[in-house]
Amino acid sequence: MDAKLASTQQVPISANRPSRETAWVRLLETHYQWLVIAFAVLIFFGCIFSPPSLSDDVDATHAAMARTMLRSQDWVTGRLDGVIYLQKPPFMYWAIAVSYAIFGIHDWVARVPIALSAVLLACLTARFGGWAFGWKAGCYAGLCLATCAGLFLFTRVLIPDVMLTLCVAASLWSFMRSLDEDEPHPRFWAFVMAASVGIGLLVKGLLAVVAPAGAAFLYLILTHQLARRETWKRLGPISILSVVLLIAAPWHALATLRNPPYFDFSLHGAPGQYRGFFWFYFINEHLLRYLNLRYPRDYNTVPRLQFWLLHFVWLFPWSVYLPATARLVYKPATRAGRVRLMALCWIGFVLLFLTFSTTQEYYSMPVYPALALLIGSALAEGGVLIRWGTRIAAILASLGAAMALTVLGLVRNLATPGDIVSTLTQNPQAYTLALGHIHDLTLKSFAYFREPLMVAAGAMILGALAAWKYRNGLEFIALAVMMTVFAHASRMALVVMDPYLSSRALADALRSSAPGEMIVDDEYHAFSSVFFYADRDGLLLNGRFNNLEYGSYAPNAPPVFIDGHSFETLWHGPKRCYVLATAIAVPGLVNLVGREALHLVKESGGKFLFSNRSAH
Repeated sequence: MDAKLASTQQVPISANRPSRETAWVRLLETHYQWLVIAFAVLIFFGCIFSPPSLSDDVDATHAAMARTMLRSQDWVTGRLDGVIYLQKPPFMYWAIAVSYAIFGIHDWVARVPIALSAVLLACLTARFGGWAFGWKAGCYAGLCLATCAGLFLFTRVLIPDVMLTLCVAASLWSFMRSLDEDEPHPRFWAFVMAASVGIGLLVKGLLAVVAPAGAAFLYLILTHQLARRETWKRLGPISILSVVLLIAAPWHALATLRNPPYFDFSLHGAPGQYRGFFWFYFINEHLLRYLNLRYPRDYNTVPRLQFWLLHFVWLFPWSVYLPATARLVYKPATRAGRVRLMALCWIGFVLLFLTFSTTQEYYSMPVYPALALLIGSALAEGGVLIRWGTRIAAILASLGAAMALTVLGLVRNLATPGDIVSTLTQNPQAYTLALGHIHDLTLKSFAYFREPLMVAAGAMILGALAAWKYRNGLEFIALAVMMTVFAHASRMALVVMDPYLSSRALADALRSSAPGEMIVDDEYHAFSSVFFYADRDGLLLNGRFNNLEYGSYAPNAPPVFIDGHSFETLWHGPKRCYVLATAIAVPGLVNLVGREALHLVKESGGKFLFSNRSAH
């Protein structure tokens, strides 16, 4: 009794009171995922409510596709301008259509499913990391993914890759939980894995199976579990296959039946040929695209070395900690070691698989959670490489701020008349890449980015100072705050680019003009934002190429494709017509109908809206 009393007396009274820091740590330990969600919401939903307009190309194209599905109630076959569009599975269109049904048809509403997927992905990564390595590593992993440059950059347009990444991450976490010896409900997690794969098939096709299956196969080989009976007992492969087919098979079967011919296995495509859904989706869009033999070839590929090295940019600022992951323990003796080994299999298989394919900058998004898990684990363990990484991050942020301030100084006296378009160059050969328009920027164009540059410079200065000063995890929070503010600076810059990337101003002018036939002097994607914002179909002058070419040869395809002679007849006919054209295309229109017959309605962003009738 006396010894116990003495030991109690040796403890200071203040030590029995939880300090503010201890209380904060305990709160964070219990609710760390909410911190991750808060950052993700600030970035992804914060950019929704004052966003740039939907841009031409896939952004407005997919928004219009979802609207057509909602109105037509045809949830199987997508259509653009009445032409069937078979390139992608429908899950993203379904999600956007549901969002329209709830909130109304608006451009920001189309972005809600993508933003929600990004938030869920960050939360799931945090929970995955917390389950594998502890709450602190989970928190860092979630923050890394939520605030890295690549996830923000590649969710600015309506592409399904963040949804695919969510499905891949969910399937592999479920796989690991199914095999975990301490897991009391392995078959439940096997069901979750199967459901994730099935939904992934409806998000972006066969990659949703190939990516997790390849990573899991490598993992089972390296851990000597492939031939163990217990492994397959816990997974239940027949049940998994049944669930996957139950979710994914109905749409694939209906799409095949509604778009015959049913089965064609030809390994080449050519103009004027229509072989139904099965051939285009499975053979052309999956196999031939992987082999870089798809027709039409309306895409480009990033050089292999560049594809790998760009991950240091997409994961910025957290990529500075990648060297520290080399010192982690990858032996599968513990849960942490097993998950790290799985992350390596995940990264290695997906990147190697994509390296031999046609690659866009965002194709590797499914490995971001694996990289974030390794970085989060390394941050939680600390060490000299982490300290050096923080210093490098601070230096890079300082250099970024210095560059932004230097550019601001160089353009401080430049006038900014009109919009940004007059200061940009044209590089059409680069536009088949996701970030092709970056090549169009000039020094003069940065005069229009003064406010975004000031916000970005301020964020990087404060982030650099805080990262250099703080320790015990606060430096990582500072970097996350820096990237959150930087994301909003990027959103401001995209709004400045609106006239160049979107044709919304022309659509607004068209809506306020007298009724008439809309004609686009190009393919659909070139003015897809007009189709969305003007909310009408139109004719395509010399636009029978790229993504709508295949569907244009389908039976009962609408006669929306016209040539120069038909255009000339329409233009000089009794009906009011409007034509949308880029500056490059205007001379061709002049040759067809004469300059005096082109009455300018609106010019914006180097694009024109003409009518065959004067407004007066």
